[in-house]
Amino acid sequence: MSQNHGQERAQGCGGTPREPGEGLPKEALHPESSVKTVIGVISGKGGVGKSFVTALLATSLQRKGYRTAILDADITGPSIPRAFGLEGLMEADREGKLYPRKTKTGIQVVSMNLLLKETSDPVIWRGPLIGNMVKQFWSEVIWQDVDVMLVDMPPGTGDVALTVLGNLPLDGIVVVTSPQELVSMIVEKAVRMARDMDVPVLGLVENMSYFQCPGCETRHAVLGESKVEGTAARFGIPHWIRMPLDPRVAAASDAGTIETIQEDWLDPVIAGFPLAK
Repeated sequence: MSQNHGQERAQGCGGTPREPGEGLPKEALHPESSVKTVIGVISGKGGVGKSFVTALLATSLQRKGYRTAILDADITGPSIPRAFGLEGLMEADREGKLYPRKTKTGIQVVSMNLLLKETSDPVIWRGPLIGNMVKQFWSEVIWQDVDVMLVDMPPGTGDVALTVLGNLPLDGIVVVTSPQELVSMIVEKAVRMARDMDVPVLGLVENMSYFQCPGCETRHAVLGESKVEGTAARFGIPHWIRMPLDPRVAAASDAGTIETIQEDWLDPVIAGFPLAK
């Protein structure tokens, strides 16, 4: 796959075959950037741990030797910097070029909270401004030799999701859900939106699927019985997993030490990514 991902995938008029998701013109990368593979992480609603899963995916990919980046497209609710313990502002050089912050293990991160003097300041913007900021994160930041970029999208199927699916050259998406019946219904909306935008659904992650008792090793379906296998079969999603409700991992995310977690829960989903080194 091309190292200048957004610059060589915008052809296909006059009946020339297009790759998935190329029905709309894509934003070009900065000439000094290099990104090989782009994966969106999406959920139909909030509260299912989408950013948490994004952070764990990035941590696992970086550990496997892939140069990994996160574009935090959740502009009004950015939580990625907190999970990695990132504070302060992104850096710019004398020419005004903007560079991602790097985590302890070298994951490149761009997020709205890394542009605010006070992370508690609200971003009170309408949809078009938010969408433009997401596109600027992609096209104006200097992304350095990225093997795989994860785009942490806000929940739902609104403006930002449409911007990411329509304007960024995604190679696929991962959908994050939880066991509740209502959430499963909303996941269907996210899957159908991706299919309508001609973006492949690479994996389905059911977060908080169970709690495993540390004493007896029994699994308890705290939020209801799992529906991920049936949902994956219904939509033909080849890779799916059930991820536990683990207070230890949640505490690491809150403490900014998510990179210390070395569980292999997400490996079956990563196996479906179109990765190249």
